[in-house]
Amino acid sequence: MGLTAESVKVKLKEIYEISKDEDQYVVALAGNPNTGKSTVFNYLTGLNQHTGNWPGKTVVSARGEFKHNSNDYILVDLPGSYSLFSASKDEEVARDFICYGNYDAVVVVADATCLERNLNLVFQISKITNKVILCINLIDEARRKNISIDKEGLEKELNIPILLTAARKGEGMKELKEKIEKIVLNKDSRDEVESTLYFQQDAEVREEITESNYNYAKELKEKYVKEDAKKLNRDKKIDDIVTSKIFGIPIMLSLLGLIFWITIQGANYPSQLLSNILFGFHETLTNIFIRLQVNDFIRGVLLDGVYLGLAWVVSVMLPPMAIFFPMFTLLEDLGYLPRIAFNVDHLFKKARAHGKMCLTMCMGFGCNAAGVIGCRIIDSPRERLIAIITNNLVPCNGRFPLTIVLSAAFFAYSGSFIDSIIPAISITLLVIIGVFATLVVSYLLSKTLLKGVPSTFTLELPPYRAPQVGRVIYTSIIDRTIFVLFRAIVVAAPAGAVTWLLANIYLGDMSILIYIANFLEPLGKAMGLDGFILLAFIAGFPANEIVIPVLLMAYMSTGSLIDFESVESLKNVLLANGWTGLTALNVMLFSLLHWPCSTTLWTIKKETGSLKWTFAAFIIPTTIAFAVCFITASLYKLIF
Repeated sequence: MGLTAESVKVKLKEIYEISKDEDQYVVALAGNPNTGKSTVFNYLTGLNQHTGNWPGKTVVSARGEFKHNSNDYILVDLPGSYSLFSASKDEEVARDFICYGNYDAVVVVADATCLERNLNLVFQISKITNKVILCINLIDEARRKNISIDKEGLEKELNIPILLTAARKGEGMKELKEKIEKIVLNKDSRDEVESTLYFQQDAEVREEITESNYNYAKELKEKYVKEDAKKLNRDKKIDDIVTSKIFGIPIMLSLLGLIFWITIQGANYPSQLLSNILFGFHETLTNIFIRLQVNDFIRGVLLDGVYLGLAWVVSVMLPPMAIFFPMFTLLEDLGYLPRIAFNVDHLFKKARAHGKMCLTMCMGFGCNAAGVIGCRIIDSPRERLIAIITNNLVPCNGRFPLTIVLSAAFFAYSGSFIDSIIPAISITLLVIIGVFATLVVSYLLSKTLLKGVPSTFTLELPPYRAPQVGRVIYTSIIDRTIFVLFRAIVVAAPAGAVTWLLANIYLGDMSILIYIANFLEPLGKAMGLDGFILLAFIAGFPANEIVIPVLLMAYMSTGSLIDFESVESLKNVLLANGWTGLTALNVMLFSLLHWPCSTTLWTIKKETGSLKWTFAAFIIPTTIAFAVCFITASLYKLIF
């Protein structure tokens, strides 16, 4: 028997049933993307869900708790949604929770600087439940733009409670808690509303409802919102330059190159300092182990394997990440990332892909697994699959340190200013190559395995905002740098031990590591690499961050790292093992284009529910990586 409408409703109610104690209340947090919803969530719960000044950041429901007076609350931050009629996966989650969740109140967060386009969702939710609170956020930005809102008049007209807040500063948040309490305790009730049948209309009726809502929203804006045209034109004047056809992409590339240059130059000294400290401590630990008469084999595994691998990861990865992530987060907080998406949107249309892929690519710069989850913001299943499969072709934060250290070692020579910008240019070019590969693969997929016509969408450009430097530093250091570093350390420790064992367990006159590297050597040489490099990338499947430390351990006959004091000394180690400029270039290209890490592949499997598409996401970039390296190696041989 097929499912009836009623059985579907019952099933959905079961899915969205929130587990809670009898004395707890559930509050849903809804709203358009980029209204500061996650900031409201963070303030109320005291948690630190990552927020960003661009649409689509929240693609899964976050849950937190807070207490007000003697009552306990569960707060559910729903994915950003423009309408309950929408079809993207994340917006379906918001819609179904609003329709079937067992909440006690709904707080709809709206942007005070563009209230008109936020009201459609408010009207729709008001048709579902009478437990609605309208939280008009970013009121501080509205004041800066000389936008004033007649709260009392709007509240009376809509017949729902309204709060004016600035969540980043805590303004109005106490009043919001008090209003939530009144709603859940039924002290601020309204008449019953229409049932969810309102949302079971055909497409034509839905369009009529939406058009009516927007007309009403425009009418309300004219009555209750006053704006200063001069202030509002500021963002437009900036965007006329930043998103122009002439200057948009050059400005974007220049900013990206500047970030890489500052990262590379700024990381040199702290990296050297950390290396001296950590590698120097290795000698102290060795003496302690000798005095304690620790077995040579155990000492080798723990000190020459685990410890030296960790020392390399920390000294080489931590400084560039601690510089890069805050700067990248500043651009995000400022509101520049969606402008990047706007600038390259036309390229994605030509590649027959969805324009929102620009945003999921930006997520991928932080972590490809996060970028894959971010693909939920794409409505079309076909285009969502294309975005998932190609997300790995942009470099994630796990691959940036390798690219930075190799470009600094092999493509900057005398230390002059001109040489200092070469690594930054190299990394910027790699990013461009990654974007180009994404577009080509997207086009080919849309013509073969995933045929179809690209759908249209509206890209919302958020207002420019002054970044909160303290929050940016905290978010980028704690949420990103430390998270990535910890993940690398967790993987590097056992990888270092295993590599040391492989390098020190002999079969005849050669170690197991040498046997494996020799087996991979012909393939590696054909690609301008070597067997040890391919071995390191295979060992780095759990996390890209450990490729270089594993490689260096493999190059040492005893399986242990040497103490290197600078990027120059690292270069000397690699040169001694046959590296050339071509080797460094192909390692960077292979790192950019090769298979996703295990975490990303697992995420792809969960998002697609298909081994077929997970395998496609593995084999497509891997084939490209091998082909590109083979071509560059062949061209090098022809020319030189």
